[in-house]
Amino acid sequence: MLHQGLSQKLLQKLSPQQIQLMKLLQVPTSQLEERIKEEIEQNPALELSDESDDFSDDLTASKETEDFEPEMDSEGEDDFSEGEETPQLDDELDMSDFYDEADEGMADYKTKDSNEFADPDDDNKTIPIVTRTTFHEYLDEQVGMLDLEDSQHDIALHLVGSIDDDGYLRRDLDAIVDDLAFRQSIYTTPKELSAILKQIQTFDPAGVGARSLEECLLIQLERKEDPTPYTEIAKRVLKNYFESFVKKHYDKLERSLGISSAELKKVIDEITKLNPRPGGTYVGTQTHEQTIVPDFIITTSNGELILTLNSANAPELRVSQSFKEMVTDFKKSKIKSKDTKDALLFIKQKIESAKWFIDAIKKRQNTLYSTMQSIMEIQFEFFTTGDETQLKPMILKDIADKTGLDISTISRVASSKYVQTEYGTFLLKFFFSESLSTESGEEVSTREVKKILTDLISVEDKSDPISDQELTNELNKKGYNIARRTVAKYREQMNIPVARLRKEL
Repeated sequence: MLHQGLSQKLLQKLSPQQIQLMKLLQVPTSQLEERIKEEIEQNPALELSDESDDFSDDLTASKETEDFEPEMDSEGEDDFSEGEETPQLDDELDMSDFYDEADEGMADYKTKDSNEFADPDDDNKTIPIVTRTTFHEYLDEQVGMLDLEDSQHDIALHLVGSIDDDGYLRRDLDAIVDDLAFRQSIYTTPKELSAILKQIQTFDPAGVGARSLEECLLIQLERKEDPTPYTEIAKRVLKNYFESFVKKHYDKLERSLGISSAELKKVIDEITKLNPRPGGTYVGTQTHEQTIVPDFIITTSNGELILTLNSANAPELRVSQSFKEMVTDFKKSKIKSKDTKDALLFIKQKIESAKWFIDAIKKRQNTLYSTMQSIMEIQFEFFTTGDETQLKPMILKDIADKTGLDISTISRVASSKYVQTEYGTFLLKFFFSESLSTESGEEVSTREVKKILTDLISVEDKSDPISDQELTNELNKKGYNIARRTVAKYREQMNIPVARLRKEL
């Protein structure tokens, strides 16, 4: 049976401003300029400031992290129906929050000559464009040098197109046969594909077109211009004992090949000098490397740490002068029609949106600064010495408690921001780690333990690497209460293989 009733309940909802701020916090400095340009394109009331207006980022003096509460007037959002009497717009739409009498007058840009600062030689300047031949284009050129029929030429181009950036053909030949039949109406056989692939494997760089690491290395050994007596043995190792070689079962290899340890070492040197990624080292390959733009810069002066926020990609913003002039025209106008009201509602909405965005940028800078300031205070010893063992245990909650911000906010700041120090550039996540107790009851960072593990492994005898149990014993001697399984976990996190795979002759 249906019935109606009244109930009260409390709900927590994020305002549009808070959502906007959270999104801005996740944007790194390198992408902030693009985000601001996007906002300017969407909101005509927002523009770049040529002067130092109220949007100055004197963050050294301003470290407030109060809640984001931009002003908002909801009266202007009421619906206006045709049948209603036109209200007094001056009373309903108070534009004083968006309008400054001191700004009244002609805008600066109207009195400036657009060619005042123009360079007469600009038209003659051109930006050179660097052109390179890509890895696959280089292979396509070599296909043209083969003596093939038209259908075989198309097959060769398809095979080259199936080769990945490392230089490997990782697709099964039967699957390629089906692709050629369905997509290009070329009917072939795995045998014909294999024959054409053999010709592609003669291309430069050596090893391209291989279907496995073993085949890639064998191709390079076959094409070696100055083979040594150990080259043939190396081929036997790859053909017959590849698994033993990969797992470093050197004793088994010595017995199977009937050679000494010194000879096996020379055989392994032959193999390790080969290139496992022939496509990755092609000189024409265009690599796209990410440029890290630090969000913070920490320097030292007389033992004191100085924190500055990189604002190179955060141009100053202001409400558009033309929108202020529209407000001025409205105040002087005596016509109060519905169209005028709609226009003013639009102007108000855009000005409010611009103010919200400007405030969000300010809030973003204050939040970033206060977060990094707290991290810098906790990790003072690391920033002054650069010694990783000086890092203290620190979790997101520690910074949240220190700044008064939410843990999720700290997480957003730490996930994609970098700090430049005198000892390198680090992701903020680098400074967060759990704690581990010593025999004396002191809590140390797990990064300190990992650093000690790395140091122990770096000085070990490579012919007899230290096992996880021996590493555990060494750490226990130094006063760290740690189990062998924990040592194994830390070693795997640092991508360090087990002792057997670290063995060298």
